[in-house]
Amino acid sequence: MQYQSTLNRAGLIDLATQKYFGNVDAKNLDAVLDCFHDEALFTVQTAHTVHAGKAEIRRMFEDFFSAYEVIVHKDFTCTVDEKNGRITAVFNVVLKDAEGNETLMQNTNFWRVREEKFQEVYVYMSGANVLV
Repeated sequence: MQYQSTLNRAGLIDLATQKYFGNVDAKNLDAVLDCFHDEALFTVQTAHTVHAGKAEIRRMFEDFFSAYEVIVHKDFTCTVDEKNGRITAVFNVVLKDAEGNETLMQNTNFWRVREEKFQEVYVYMSGANVLV
């Protein structure tokens, strides 16, 4: 299904890297959830898990935020399909838990945007699924 997006290239990149990941890294749950439509789907392709709707996505992020003291997403390489409201990013992830254990990953996300929010998110993780 194709969705109509009102965002241009810069707006799509800003939504993914700043409004979304910037707030994930800051553990700002309300701002993260504001990036999603109420009935959005969040799929971790490499783990075969799907979180449907904001309530499930909220619970996933609550667990993720409580599992790590430090969350950093960086070094983004974005590819944008402005006409169809799609964006893909390859990026590095640094996670540190309360004991100081560090997890390093290189992931890829695919987003389908409807209007100005995520309708679908597909995540490919280089390691174990941290978004359960």
